[in-house]
Amino acid sequence: MLRKTLPLLALAIAGVLAAPAALAQSAGDWTVAIGAHQVNPDSDNGALAGGTLPLDIGSSTRPTIAFEYFVRDNLGLEVLAALPFQHDIAIEGLGRVGSTKHLPPTVSLQYHFNSQGKVSPLLGVGLNYTTFFSEETRGPLQGSKLELDDSFGLALHAGVDFKVGQKGAIRVDVRWMDIDSDVKLDGAKLGSAKIDPLVYGAAYVLRF
Repeated sequence: MLRKTLPLLALAIAGVLAAPAALAQSAGDWTVAIGAHQVNPDSDNGALAGGTLPLDIGSSTRPTIAFEYFVRDNLGLEVLAALPFQHDIAIEGLGRVGSTKHLPPTVSLQYHFNSQGKVSPLLGVGLNYTTFFSEETRGPLQGSKLELDDSFGLALHAGVDFKVGQKGAIRVDVRWMDIDSDVKLDGAKLGSAKIDPLVYGAAYVLRF
């Protein structure tokens, strides 16, 4: 957990040091952020069959969109959505055995520092719900029914907005999501997949 939170804190602190304090983002404002993000699962994705079959879950990049409503000055409530991410699933010694798609809607409460300045960092914390679907099998699992259960967990967010014009900004950000899923094959539970990804991305943010 500490390994993943340090990059988030470092990114936010760097943004704070880069810009002085300024006027607040006003309560009642809205923003929309349109961009793309890459989901990078943890290097240790757990193991199946009593720990004898280590998992390897691949990364995926898709377009994303986020809406944020400012409930108070500087404090916003964000909803993140995306097109379905698709991940290859491999087992050590067997190679690629399947794939799955997922949607990771996430709701975060986040604070914006120096929100009217040219550089504005943000920190957020929230909840992620991940639903898996369209699982497929291949190779040694061809013909079997693969299922990954949905997941619900903590989400952390840190980013920096670089102001463009009066109402626009370019955002670079990173998220960490607690995503764990029970894995079933033909209805029998094989174990759990520990995904816990870091999610990197960039977006254009428009305030209105």
